[in-house]
Amino acid sequence: MKYFVLLAGYGELPLWDDLSAEEQAAGLERHEAFAQACADRDGVSMLGGEALGDGAAATTLRTRGGSMSVTDGPFAEVAEHIGGFYLLEAPDLETVIELCRILPAYDIDIRPVLDLA
Repeated sequence: MKYFVLLAGYGELPLWDDLSAEEQAAGLERHEAFAQACADRDGVSMLGGEALGDGAAATTLRTRGGSMSVTDGPFAEVAEHIGGFYLLEAPDLETVIELCRILPAYDIDIRPVLDLA
């Protein structure tokens, strides 16, 4: 099954730009350890993952009454803190949760990807 792992907020962590170079390097090492743990785990594949730009650079599309509006900035305040995502193929949710414990202590949203075929 595929799982979308959204790094939805910094939780108790300081914002990335407020970290020292050493703290940022340590955070990146945790992401590398996560990628390696996924590669080493039978039945798990990392299908994608990216860091995302600041929420201030977001563009939000809203359709109301058949008309689309385009606004600068995130849809919700929390979107300002979305840091990135991973797309995993894994045998079950428990495996994904276990692997996510390797990442820095973000607020993480895990959702199954629906197979609409």
